[in-house]
Amino acid sequence: MKLQGFHGRAGFGRRPALIVVDMSVGFTSDESPLHCDLEPVVEAIERLLAATRAARLPVVYTTVAYDDAGKETAAVFIDKVPALLTLEAGSRWVEIDPRLAPEPGEPVITKLHASAFFRTPLASLLAAQQVDGVIVTGASTSGCVRATAVDALQHGYRVVVPRDAVGDRNPAAHEANLYDIDAKYGDVVPLDDVLSHLEQFALTGTPS
Repeated sequence: MKLQGFHGRAGFGRRPALIVVDMSVGFTSDESPLHCDLEPVVEAIERLLAATRAARLPVVYTTVAYDDAGKETAAVFIDKVPALLTLEAGSRWVEIDPRLAPEPGEPVITKLHASAFFRTPLASLLAAQQVDGVIVTGASTSGCVRATAVDALQHGYRVVVPRDAVGDRNPAAHEANLYDIDAKYGDVVPLDDVLSHLEQFALTGTPS
């Protein structure tokens, strides 16, 4: 059911950036207590990375990592989700999954909470590159993806979420949060639609 006045289309903007949220080993490895089943998501993001790089558009990664100061700053979050302590700064768990490894010049922003914007340099970094839209991918849909999408809208960015490029531990939460994002905060669209847009940008240097 789509309610009247919701589920409008905001589009990609004139210069979108790809945001890869928390696709670190701590979330993709089945050896981690924070593991999500993200194999299809990894494959979708691999395709998006190739298309974004071909279009010469910005790519930004995030990871969650806690040193001693970070543990104090995020103490309430960690009390709520003790498994977050797995994400020790300097450990393999906070490294981006090697299949999605950043290329030189692609920043990896460390965050302590859910949103990629909260107390990070992300907004300034995007502004410096004249970005006006974000393609939000990664994990989890009901947590850091949703928080990032909401904050992106509140920072004035057009938000697109490729349905196949985000994942969650809970299928029902995944679908419910995609519904909410599409209703209020961004455009939830098929992966192929995003790839087509990026391919058009690569050919012409302008939005499709």
